[in-house]
Amino acid sequence: MRIVVGAMGPGRVALVDPSVSIAPFDTVPLHDLPGVVRALEATHRPRWIWADTRRWYPRLLAEGVRVERCHDLVLASAILDHSTATTAARDDGMYARPEWLPLGPAEAGQPIPAVPAASAAHSALFELLDFDGEADAAAPETAAGPRDVLGVPVDAVLAEHARQLALVAASERPGALRLLLAAESAGALIGAELHAAGLPWHRGVHERVLETELGPKPAPGRKPARMEELATEVRTLLGAPAVNLDSQVDLLKALRRAGIQVESTSRWELREHDHPAIEPLVAYKKLARLLSANAWSWLDEWVVDGRFRPDYVPGGTATGRWATSGGGALQLPKNVRSAVVADPGWTLVVADAAQLEPRVLAGLAHDQAMAAAGRGRDFYSGIVGAGVVETRDQAKVAILGAMYGATTGESGRLVPRLARAYPRAMALVDRAAAEGERGASVTTLLGRSSPAPGAEWRATQSLASQPDATSVDERRARSRARDWGRFTRNFVVQGTAAEWALCWMAGLRSRLVSIAGDAPGPGAIASRSGPAFERMPHLVYYLHDEIIVHTPAEYADDVAAAVVESATEAGRLLFGDFPVEFPLDLAIVESYASADA
Repeated sequence: MRIVVGAMGPGRVALVDPSVSIAPFDTVPLHDLPGVVRALEATHRPRWIWADTRRWYPRLLAEGVRVERCHDLVLASAILDHSTATTAARDDGMYARPEWLPLGPAEAGQPIPAVPAASAAHSALFELLDFDGEADAAAPETAAGPRDVLGVPVDAVLAEHARQLALVAASERPGALRLLLAAESAGALIGAELHAAGLPWHRGVHERVLETELGPKPAPGRKPARMEELATEVRTLLGAPAVNLDSQVDLLKALRRAGIQVESTSRWELREHDHPAIEPLVAYKKLARLLSANAWSWLDEWVVDGRFRPDYVPGGTATGRWATSGGGALQLPKNVRSAVVADPGWTLVVADAAQLEPRVLAGLAHDQAMAAAGRGRDFYSGIVGAGVVETRDQAKVAILGAMYGATTGESGRLVPRLARAYPRAMALVDRAAAEGERGASVTTLLGRSSPAPGAEWRATQSLASQPDATSVDERRARSRARDWGRFTRNFVVQGTAAEWALCWMAGLRSRLVSIAGDAPGPGAIASRSGPAFERMPHLVYYLHDEIIVHTPAEYADDVAAAVVESATEAGRLLFGDFPVEFPLDLAIVESYASADA
């Protein structure tokens, strides 16, 4: 059963079953909607069709009402109106996009998400391998929010739903698109639930971490004691007593005057130089990031009643990866993860998909040899075992180089070995890069397509093709083309990995409900996660290929099994019977930090 939800007059909501009639079968005051939805969920388990989950669902969750499934028109439109699978259908003019839908970055005149420049390609690889191996390539913290679509009339919602169904039916890949839209809409529900439940956070533990790392909380306008000590040490070793370490311009000048010839102050480049000032400078920069991103002011703003509640933006980036609109949930450093502590009587099930993107690449390309490298073992060790490279570190750098288009340095040297060992996989990303270099879009397994390059990019290419073009114009055009090719090369892999993760979480979300059943067990102590989750296991965190479930301790083993089963199911949904595995690093712990122990 499908139920369309939309506005009908001030303060009233209309409910329509389009399989019966386009006339509402009920209209209710907005404040009565949670009770109506609760009753319909219990009797019919419908798919709710609404303009935007982020506008409707929090009202329900606040009253303890969860829904099983929905269709998010805003998110679905962002996919369907740009997918290469619907190009022919859209070109016939029958499926005009309504004006009430929010514009994407390209239509709104906003810049498309940045693509690493050619000179930064090497650094991009190292940013992924930053401190303690922690990823530092999270999705951007800003995303254009949708317009206020809560008041979209029910007739407009019905019309847009019909348009989207027609686009899918007329597309080149209806089955894949239906799966993608279902997964994307499930992700919208999960994003709202993550915010409502919150990530359990122990303020006292966090404050002890800050005092250990930074020293006592400083007075307003002052730096913490440990940072002041490191700054003094760096200034002395550089012979620059007045240098501002927080100013990249000043710091670069001081480093060069000291004979350290660097192009940037990034940590990976600093580490390539042997100078006594480097170690304390890197330590200072690490503490500066902690101070700005997750120190006392962050605690005051983001942790309330023992919960960190960031605002997730499902589908907030071009590849379908999530973004957040504040709080830095996608960039939690390891040294504050000890503050993520389960409620009394509860525990955390932490899982991340090991080497997700290389495994997705193997499945996308149907590269049997590459899939075999990760079967039953660590993927990078499997590449070493196959004799492709000598060490696990080399395997990791080579794979990153292949997916990000590295042509120089260690990664550039190793990529040709991968091409010989795994020709199908390397040919797939090479084709994606070639498409991007000529300005074309590429598409993920299920149908999300990359944005077209902007007007400036096209103007650069056009200028280079003119009769009076200079060699500088031609070099610039080639460089920009290669940059966009790096973006599309990675897009197909990262976007398909995001699809796998959505299917993983959607399947897990359903299993968690069945684990708790209608009545919680005798040991299920209520948590502080709000009325919709207080006695049942529920997702509380998501980061690209990693999830955390907060569960009553008595359900922990069942939850862990559900996490694994859902990962296996997601692999089958995307890749059928192709033998690519998606193993998980999984831990049942009281604190998030213990998962890495």
